[in-house]
Amino acid sequence: MTNVTSLKTSSEPATSPGELSPEEQQKFDRWFDARFEQKMREREAAHTPSMAIIATKGTIDWAYPPFILASTAAALGYDVSIFFTFYGLKLLKKDLDLEVTPVGNPAMPMKMPIGPDWFREIDWPIPNFVKSNLPGFERMATALMKRTFRQKGVASIEELRELSVEAGVKLYACQMTVDAFGFDKPDFISEITGWVGAASFLPMAQKSDITLFI
Repeated sequence: MTNVTSLKTSSEPATSPGELSPEEQQKFDRWFDARFEQKMREREAAHTPSMAIIATKGTIDWAYPPFILASTAAALGYDVSIFFTFYGLKLLKKDLDLEVTPVGNPAMPMKMPIGPDWFREIDWPIPNFVKSNLPGFERMATALMKRTFRQKGVASIEELRELSVEAGVKLYACQMTVDAFGFDKPDFISEITGWVGAASFLPMAQKSDITLFI
């Protein structure tokens, strides 16, 4: 009888105290997966997306991307910060006197904002040696671009900057650039969030969902 009893006992599933049975383990796994997915959805719904932009260019064609992206992202609910450094710092001045330089920029179309439609659609291929040696060419190209944008209903840089500020975009000026170039702070707009260095802005960029270098 002792041998029979021991055989029956050894044939039963071995479970230690506190260990879940296979059925209980499956139930727990299903509950955990459902709970985890629910918590992740709640976390994603409560998360505010963020974007950090580093603006380094000071010409009119390079001024559009940071402000267009920033104002659009802010309108979509993003927390947006822009760090203006080197020549990009000019975009925060009260008086914007930005130009465009077609020299070395073969992708830039030269279109005329006057004349019939077929004439306006022509891309005028102007060689670099003409662009660089013709006095006042950059001023002319800048005037043509501004006029073309106005005719197409594109907002000006001043308007985009104001729109970004109204949307809550944070504008940070590079203190090192101010010191290196000898800029005067009164020449800049009052809406600047802070005068900071790279060490202050990098943690913001690190925590952002999107970081862009323009």
